[in-house]
Amino acid sequence: MNTFTSLDSFVFLVYFVVVAAYGLWIYTKRKKSTSGTASHDYFLAEGSLTWWAIGASLIASNISAEQFIGMSGSGFKIGMAIAVYELMAAATLIIVAVFFMPVYLKNRIYTMPQFLEQRYGKAVATTMALFWLGLYVVVNLTSILYLGALAISSVAGLNVFACMAFLAVFAAVITLGGMKVIGYTDVIQVLCLVVGGLVTTWIALDLVAALSGGQGAIVGASELFKRAGSHFDMVLDRDNPNYMDLPGLSTLIGGMWIVNLNYWGCNQYITQRALGADLSTARKGLLFAAFLKLLMPVIVVLPGIAAFALDKSGALGNSMRVGGELNPDRAYPTLLAMLPSGLKGVAFAALTAAVVASLAGKANSIATIFTLDIYKQHFNREASEQRMVWVGRICVVAAIALAVLIAPFLGIDKKGGFQYIQEYTGFVSPGILAMFLLGFFWKETTAPAAMFATVGGLVFSIILKFLPGMMDLSFLAPIGFAVDNGAGVYEIPFVDRMFIVFCVVVAGMVLISKLGRQDGSAKRMIIDRTLFRVEPSFALGSGIICVLLAIIYGTLW
Repeated sequence: MNTFTSLDSFVFLVYFVVVAAYGLWIYTKRKKSTSGTASHDYFLAEGSLTWWAIGASLIASNISAEQFIGMSGSGFKIGMAIAVYELMAAATLIIVAVFFMPVYLKNRIYTMPQFLEQRYGKAVATTMALFWLGLYVVVNLTSILYLGALAISSVAGLNVFACMAFLAVFAAVITLGGMKVIGYTDVIQVLCLVVGGLVTTWIALDLVAALSGGQGAIVGASELFKRAGSHFDMVLDRDNPNYMDLPGLSTLIGGMWIVNLNYWGCNQYITQRALGADLSTARKGLLFAAFLKLLMPVIVVLPGIAAFALDKSGALGNSMRVGGELNPDRAYPTLLAMLPSGLKGVAFAALTAAVVASLAGKANSIATIFTLDIYKQHFNREASEQRMVWVGRICVVAAIALAVLIAPFLGIDKKGGFQYIQEYTGFVSPGILAMFLLGFFWKETTAPAAMFATVGGLVFSIILKFLPGMMDLSFLAPIGFAVDNGAGVYEIPFVDRMFIVFCVVVAGMVLISKLGRQDGSAKRMIIDRTLFRVEPSFALGSGIICVLLAIIYGTLW
């Protein structure tokens, strides 16, 4: 394997300087011509992000170490079926653009807790604000930091904690400039991410081609189909050992929709990029992000499958093993280490860009929720605009520092990075989505029903998680909602668990709302059908994405 050379260091340094200089220029320009209030400009970049900046920022914030490391690892272990998260995200972004975004913008919603307060009252809003802050710091920030540091450490040969500190400082500096700096530097980050990711995929396929004496990515792709054909199944059969992670058709018609609709439609981290724009710009940005999503399986999953074929042939030696045990999350770092001098620097910059952009976006969302929904609402209602900005900056530093300190102790790398995030986020996704959907589209939904969704969704998820240890669930096997885990115990796949919990929570919310009545503390959303009309260009772009998705699944089913 090639070591990190001076040429690689130079390439990476160029990336670092360009991003830092561009961010500084944007920050200086923003200070000279600030539009709107200082806090809204800092947290939302109100009215100043273009559609392409919104789309790029969405992807830069979403694609991180969990994809490059975790999803490539899942590609190694499971195959292309794991790409359902990326492909379904493209379809989900269209739904969010059509139905969610106009409701947020029409009702001038800037944070997710603000929506909950306006719709259900302060108790629900405060509860969920605290809940989101804990989730974002303990699950998201920590996993992004730790997985990214592991990858950088394995390529550059640096101490893991030192890598975490570097990523944390880099992300904090960008975040302190506000959402406009994040949004526009994300354009460079996405360019690095896509170019570097495609370079890595090309080289990985070329290495596979060499196994049969050929060369080139096209030959490598053909050889990869021959050597790892089963890894290209898009919907897993029940006898597949990875069915627990991706339970067949449930990934297309069941719980996977809950994962994606919650993530892309009810997540401050994501929706914040579009909340400062007008509806037309926001929708174009979401559509652009959907098109970029279609590239992600090629960039993050295909390298994992290539690593599987290379490892199976013995070409990777023991590099996929840690302490003698196979570790799928080693797939992407192993490929990075095999890249030629110079190209390794490009791929390294892509990985760093993905990690830093996600950290910056997540930290900004944490600061936004804490400042606008906790500090201003409960500690200092008369806080000035400048004070709120400074509180937000302090919150950024505190959140990232806390994540650096606790990340090494959470066992993130033991479960598989990507699955770690999905499963633990899945404990709250059903309740949050149910609360939002009924709050949008059923005017009779009450605040007690929303509180039930907040607490009940988590409780039901925990019960179903540990239910297999208390009773035999084999009776659910014939309908596909329970799978033998290999030890004779029938467990419910977490994707199916989310679907079951969602149905229970919705039923409970309807029952509670029917038995109770509105207490008058909450307002109804301003919603009418005209909000959901779309421009012809948006409809055309959405149609193209749907056709491409149908072709992909029709070809690789």
